[in-house]
Amino acid sequence: MAVDGEQLLGQLTEAQRRAVMRLAAAFARSNLTLYLVGGAVRDLLLQRPVPDLDFTTDGTPEEIRSAVSLAGATAIHSANERFATVGLILEGEQVEITTFRGAGSIEADLAGRDFTCNALALTIVGRAGEAVGRLVDPFDGQGDLLRRTIRGVAVPAERIAEDPLRSLRAVRFAADFEAVIEPETRAAISEDRHRLKQISHERIGAELTRILLTADVAAALQEFARLGLVEQTLPELLPLLCFDAPGSKDLWTHTRLVTAATPARPVVRWAALLHDMAKPQTYSMHGGVVHFFGHELAGARQARSLLSRLRLARELVDAVRILIELHGRPSHYGPDWTDGAVRRLMLDTGPWLGDLLDLARADVTSARPQVRRRAQERIDGLAAHCERLLAEQELAQLQSPLDGNALMALFDRPPGPWIRPLKDHLRSLVIDGALAFDDLAGATAEAQRWM
Repeated sequence: MAVDGEQLLGQLTEAQRRAVMRLAAAFARSNLTLYLVGGAVRDLLLQRPVPDLDFTTDGTPEEIRSAVSLAGATAIHSANERFATVGLILEGEQVEITTFRGAGSIEADLAGRDFTCNALALTIVGRAGEAVGRLVDPFDGQGDLLRRTIRGVAVPAERIAEDPLRSLRAVRFAADFEAVIEPETRAAISEDRHRLKQISHERIGAELTRILLTADVAAALQEFARLGLVEQTLPELLPLLCFDAPGSKDLWTHTRLVTAATPARPVVRWAALLHDMAKPQTYSMHGGVVHFFGHELAGARQARSLLSRLRLARELVDAVRILIELHGRPSHYGPDWTDGAVRRLMLDTGPWLGDLLDLARADVTSARPQVRRRAQERIDGLAAHCERLLAEQELAQLQSPLDGNALMALFDRPPGPWIRPLKDHLRSLVIDGALAFDDLAGATAEAQRWM
């Protein structure tokens, strides 16, 4: 299918277009080629926003630095020494430019990329006689995009072997583009899955987070399991996948549904994925009723260990631990809960209250509508109770730091109409932000001045 390069570039933001034009002029003056490459071209073909501008060129890193300086770039730095990548900021946009990989041509560069949908380039400054805006697509990446197919470039087994993390990326792309991984690439991923143990925990953790944030995360997790990738990356979840006990629902299906029902935020998606991870170890049956006593606490400990191993941010690890430990509490809310009980839950949850409520809502996957309705009503009731307490707290903080008794003691005067104007004055200062609600010293000084 013919591609109108100018029309594709017209989909970029105004700032991105200005950056491309300035780079084009500078690289042309420097007698260097320049191609927009990879995910940026893929996203343009899919008519999606382009988050980052990535280019490739026949220039060396030194020549790239010289050319981008000519274009007026700032913050020029080495972004990846292994791949000779120069990072920079131009027109407020993050840009990376890499020297051709392979045999020094755009075609050789694309031959070393992971999947055909990423082995695409758009000519910005081409070789002699090469039209600006020409789509370079030696592996039919455009066709695979139209067919919604994830395919390794040339020999898929070689591409996966070069970087085993591409196995996880294939799962992410398939979910993100509503695509399927073609058989040869699937076979390469499955056969080489043990190589994932060679990849750093940080890279695996970052890629798993990206998978969790895909729109069709339930499908991504199913593919992730089918390809045998759980054992290599999240072995703690294997008991969940294999669990089959009398009276219990399918825990892996439940986990995937809960994860998909939560908002696409890292904390709540990780908590959803791991919230029932300790159920297989805590399973018991008493009087014909299934129980998982203590699975919240056990799961919180296991999740903390797992996420720490993946070198995820400490704040995320702590948040997920809290959510898993408390995820069963909202479902027990009822009209008998006092303000104090709700406040304790709010204090225990801290800034993750919204995530806890989202997780609790998603955790209701019963096939019976009346069960789901009653559960949602309880959680909505808890959310409303929390909102009321927060509103009351905010109102309490918008009062004068000194009440009537404090003012009478301060000025040694009896009750009278003098108190109200002074309290209103101090309250106005709190509302305007000029005085903190608990600033007794400041309020005392202001009261004395005002009187």
